[in-house]
Amino acid sequence: MKTRKPSAKSRPTTLKVESLEPHRMHAEGKVLTTDQGIPISDTDNSLKAGVRGPTLLEDFHFREKMMRFDHERIPERAVHARGSGAHGYFQVYKSLEKYTQASFLTDPSLRTPVFVRFSTVGGSRGSADTVRDVRGFATKFYTEQGNFDLVGNNMPVFFIQDGIKFPDFVHSVKPEPHNEIPQASSAHDSLWDFVSLVPETSHMVMWLMSDRAIPRSYRMMEGFGVHTFRLVNAEGKAHLVKFHWKPLLGNHALAWDEAQKLSGKDPDFHRRDLWDAIEAGDFPEYELGLQILPEGDELKYGFDLLDATKLLPEELVPVQRVGKLTLNRNPDNFFAETEQVAFCVANVVPGIDFTNDPLMQARLFSYLDTQLTRLGGPNFAELPINKPVCPVTNHQQDGFGRHTIPTSRANYHPNTLGGGCPVLANPAMAFHHRQERVEGHKIRARSNSFSDHFSQATLFYKSLSKPEQEHVVAALEFEIGKVERVEIRERVVNQILVNIDPALAARVARAVGVEPPKATKPAKAPKASGKKGAPSVDTSPALSMENSPHDSIKTRKIAALVSDGFAGKELDGVRKALAERGATLEVVGPTLSPVTSLEGREERPLRTFANTSSVTYDAVYVPGGEKSVAALKRVPQAVDFVREAYIHCKALALSADAVLLLSAAGVDDLEPAPTKGVEAMRGVVRSAKTETKGFGQLFAEAIAKRHWERETPLA
Repeated sequence: MKTRKPSAKSRPTTLKVESLEPHRMHAEGKVLTTDQGIPISDTDNSLKAGVRGPTLLEDFHFREKMMRFDHERIPERAVHARGSGAHGYFQVYKSLEKYTQASFLTDPSLRTPVFVRFSTVGGSRGSADTVRDVRGFATKFYTEQGNFDLVGNNMPVFFIQDGIKFPDFVHSVKPEPHNEIPQASSAHDSLWDFVSLVPETSHMVMWLMSDRAIPRSYRMMEGFGVHTFRLVNAEGKAHLVKFHWKPLLGNHALAWDEAQKLSGKDPDFHRRDLWDAIEAGDFPEYELGLQILPEGDELKYGFDLLDATKLLPEELVPVQRVGKLTLNRNPDNFFAETEQVAFCVANVVPGIDFTNDPLMQARLFSYLDTQLTRLGGPNFAELPINKPVCPVTNHQQDGFGRHTIPTSRANYHPNTLGGGCPVLANPAMAFHHRQERVEGHKIRARSNSFSDHFSQATLFYKSLSKPEQEHVVAALEFEIGKVERVEIRERVVNQILVNIDPALAARVARAVGVEPPKATKPAKAPKASGKKGAPSVDTSPALSMENSPHDSIKTRKIAALVSDGFAGKELDGVRKALAERGATLEVVGPTLSPVTSLEGREERPLRTFANTSSVTYDAVYVPGGEKSVAALKRVPQAVDFVREAYIHCKALALSADAVLLLSAAGVDDLEPAPTKGVEAMRGVVRSAKTETKGFGQLFAEAIAKRHWERETPLA
């Protein structure tokens, strides 16, 4: 029996992948049949009374084929509709039995199967990947103790504190109900109206306006569990914990103009990037990080750890990297796996428990409830992608889409007809809810410990690098500038932004046409604490993407622009230098027909100037060759390649005659090109002649990061 070919690198076999095999339909070498197994020899013509007569009702094949087509669509997710997934495994570095009895965190020899789904939050299933939005980072661990779902985002906080506000927030950020506009965008009146009236959104709004909202790749973004969970060990001792995912490729973002253009050039950019990387054997890897602290420290840092709009600065409680997640297999079928996978915050295993975070408590209900409509009833846990790898035995029964066939006469507990089975689990192995004393009056109110809405928003903004701060300003000007009602713009500036940073508010006010806020006293130094004597920080360097690793170009994709007469030997040298560092060079030419180098060798382009652009690449390289460069200068799309790459602060490498393309692209703010040797300036590598020593190495170093210093500061 034929199966999908494995990727270039070997994939370790996982129990979950093996468990899916009986459910796979392999069509190779098989005969076409109906759903009932009846062989079919003609599926192109319906059964008719004469070749020009009416179609007959007895045509069971036509009726079945059309009925199945008519019912292919299921309701998309209310949020996180647009997604992409992959299989893999998780392995802990050393036992964490001191903190938890969860087996996947206590056995370093164990490779736990996982399925991860990345997503955008606001857009529909058909929206673009690179919109400004939060990204979902949901991981289903198929453990020997049952499924554990870590349902997080690429941002550590959220917009609201209490889950009862979730419908209001989602309604506000979705397309407006009167015209279903805009799609997958927060730049409209209803979202900013909500923000201006709900100050608890302030911190998350700053994250949404930051570069975190336009990641370069799912493989290059962090993940967070958002909430504070509990870890409970075998003795019943509990610790509080925050979950993090740290990408080994570092934390990288797109430029905003680049992200918008990608939405049109390649709306599947992130989905394609993830798929292609896995197929090439460049498996995405993330380390699981934990912030662990004593259970009594909920209020130690001057804010409430049960408040999902707050983060715990890594400078106060360092992140311990305890294990690694590797994604090494693409799904066989998008619908059966990525679309039908059902995550639920309530899916925890022994050793992991909840806290009283009111947003978490709402999610415990909502994520279960939503599957009933989306997946057609209560048996969604029996779908192959959702089914645990450990045995499942209980008295649940019937309902739409039931797969399991119970054989016992007893469908209740306790019973004697079934021999008392399934028996209750040994208490030492079973899940136990953490015991805690709870008392209080019934009340609809917030704790005073949830009342600070601005200090962490300020902390986040002040922790960013100067270019990142400029990007936040630009994003706010773009988003609020699209709000039609001036009173909403005024409220955002004068009631929200001014409390985060008065100078920020004044800049945005001028750009969006509202009166700048009146002069106020300088804001106090941001603190992660409002409690006297509590540990605090003025800034948190860990919050800046600029402080994540930028020392690798592994899996980066570089465009080489060529035409007839290009310097082939030089191209080979640069290609080799990049390949040695794990990057890929793709040749882009006028057509897909071969081009001939100076040396007479043919090179076949993989892409053309008509079907790709610089926004789909991490860097652009133009080899020398007078004839090739002259031809490229006559192609507007080739000149645009260079212009856009420069505007988007990407690395550029141009040798010999190719430096002339810079002036053709309107790049006139660099020092004159070198007359000998090679130099790198603001991410642009230039050489006086072809085959210059060190050219490839300097280019590789430039690719590792964006060169934001090229940007023109906003007014």
